[in-house]
Amino acid sequence: MSLAQARIVFLDAATYGDVSLERFSEKWRCTIHQITHPGETLPRIAGHTVAVTNKVSIDGAVLNAPEARDLKLIAVAATGTDIIDREEAARRGVKICNVPGYATQSVAQFTLALILELASSAGKYIGAVKAGGWQKSPVFSLLAFPTFELTEKKLGIVGYGSIGQAVAERARSFGMKILVAARPSTEGSIPHDRISIEQLLREADIISLHCPLTPETRNLINQSTLALMKPTAFLINTARGALVDETALIEVLRKRQIAGAALDVISREPPPADHPIVSAARELDNLIVTPHIAWSAREARERLLHEVEGNITAYLLGRDRNLLT
Repeated sequence: MSLAQARIVFLDAATYGDVSLERFSEKWRCTIHQITHPGETLPRIAGHTVAVTNKVSIDGAVLNAPEARDLKLIAVAATGTDIIDREEAARRGVKICNVPGYATQSVAQFTLALILELASSAGKYIGAVKAGGWQKSPVFSLLAFPTFELTEKKLGIVGYGSIGQAVAERARSFGMKILVAARPSTEGSIPHDRISIEQLLREADIISLHCPLTPETRNLINQSTLALMKPTAFLINTARGALVDETALIEVLRKRQIAGAALDVISREPPPADHPIVSAARELDNLIVTPHIAWSAREARERLLHEVEGNITAYLLGRDRNLLT
């Protein structure tokens, strides 16, 4: 198929924000949907060669429907591919590509921002000034929230890929000591530069999750593993919401069995108004929740779409580039 013959459909272009898709429409016949709701996927991919998706699921039922007969490539505009039925795609001969590493710098930077907020309470103090708290203080300062130094604190990293390594590099500049967990599925002896996740949870002052969501890592942080953490320790998750058993986390936060948590990802996104984590964030002063934005620096989004363009071009020219199946 020539480049000009290809038909591309974007299923959730709104997820890229204000980054232009003009480069795609200049090259190919493109159909751009800002949002695709459940039930709209099939009619929208009909007649298209390539489907570009960030979070719109393409499961076995979609892949096997007559409307999907022209689909040859699913270009995932993200690193994780858990939204795709990869086994069924392989059976159908539909290729899948993703974009590894595009948000490494953005996620690492945001992770450090969360660590700094937990340590310094800058956001809380900014809010206190806006609410008039400083103005009412009897002394020159306002000592309303606890703060601590990061130097000599132990940062435990679960998932030591490019993001985990970038977080470690930045944390070392604050004088933090780095602990790295062995993979949960590791059998036999643990590599010399890793420790078991159980040991990491017992020793770390801050635990930061950067591992993919797999059957082995789902609910990795649960009632049992949370019980291993020090009462002064904090949990950070900028990876996948399902890594954490949210009910168990809320319980230990409410009982002050750990010092706090900062979550950029949760089990359902966007969450309903009554989502347990959202409700808990309104109630608890030791829980920070941000709206899945660690990945979203402008440079990261530009890089993401540049790589998606490269993946599609390579596939249509018969070359392998970031292909998973």
